[in-house]
Amino acid sequence: MQFSIRAFGPAGIETLQLEAASAEAARREALARQFQPISIRQAASWRRASGADFDLLLFSEELLALLSAGLALTEALAALHEKERRPAAAAVLAGLRTSLADGRRFAAALAEQPAIFPPLYCGLMRSAEGTSSLDSALSRFIEYRQRIDQIRRHVGQAMIYPAILLAVGGLVSLFLLGYVVPSFASVYQNAGRELPLASRWLLQWGRLVSEHAWAVALPGIGILAAVAWHVSSATRRGRLLESLRQGAARLPQVGQFLRTFELARLYLALGTLLEGGIPILAALELCSGVVSAAVRARIDEVMDHIREGIPASEAFDRCALATPVALRLMRVGEHTGQLADMLMRAARFHDAEVERFIARFTRSFEPLLMAAIGIVVGTIVVLLYMPIFDLAGSFQ
Repeated sequence: MQFSIRAFGPAGIETLQLEAASAEAARREALARQFQPISIRQAASWRRASGADFDLLLFSEELLALLSAGLALTEALAALHEKERRPAAAAVLAGLRTSLADGRRFAAALAEQPAIFPPLYCGLMRSAEGTSSLDSALSRFIEYRQRIDQIRRHVGQAMIYPAILLAVGGLVSLFLLGYVVPSFASVYQNAGRELPLASRWLLQWGRLVSEHAWAVALPGIGILAAVAWHVSSATRRGRLLESLRQGAARLPQVGQFLRTFELARLYLALGTLLEGGIPILAALELCSGVVSAAVRARIDEVMDHIREGIPASEAFDRCALATPVALRLMRVGEHTGQLADMLMRAARFHDAEVERFIARFTRSFEPLLMAAIGIVVGTIVVLLYMPIFDLAGSFQ
């Protein structure tokens, strides 16, 4: 983030423009340059700093590689900072180095930048500090992120082709209705023949578009602008994915798929944290950041049950957060003392289930979508040419 700082310096009161991860980091940077800050404010920017400016997975992989090579944490961060060329990422690394130099622990330095480092990540690092196993914690997080990203990649790839089909089909339909149909309407207008009813309706639309193009186009533009504003507003508030999830959950089978996908993320995150040595209540609290609001409320209920002495498997079952497979695996894990491993197994099982659903959905949805687009375009073309077919039959 860019900060504007008014400060006392060697030449009197000056204004500094500094790139830093937070206002506190900007203040420390100014002090390091022998300036005494008077006021600090974030400079106006068209873009808010967020985790999208910083690749957390890449940072973790590079940091793990340097630590495995024998470098100390401060040396590894210095090396990453010196090689970084992106201003936003360099500011994040500079903030971490400054915090460590001020005597803060690594997890505390991470927690100062919550937009970059989520609570789950900070919790793993905090647990690793107690056991001096930072490299193991980084390995666990890297595995967790890679598995989450793999599922997201599969979902994204499955939607690319349908999105292209919808875009092409929509453009072709708009071209036919906005240009071709009005052109045919002017040709048939003075033909002096009785046209089929469906063709008359289509040609009436064509005449309407031809005579009142702006009156037809403006409402469409207004609807598109309203949809774009709603999506943009939901994105700024962080509610877009939640809205999409709630809408898709009403579709047959899709709701169950989304529930399975979210529970798999929960099991994976919880298993990762438990493997890192974090107590189950603290781990559940950290997991709240990776699930929807509805599941978050159920996690709070699970925590209340566990505080009452109820086993975790039964608490999950009571709060409808345990699939039949996960429930049995959790019971085995509680009896054997390997709850974290059983949760990871449940996550892998449901990840495979999600991938099978995506494959089945793609195989069935794409042909249906192609057929629907073909029917729409074909209907428009046939209705346009029906008067010509009728005229050709009269000549015979």
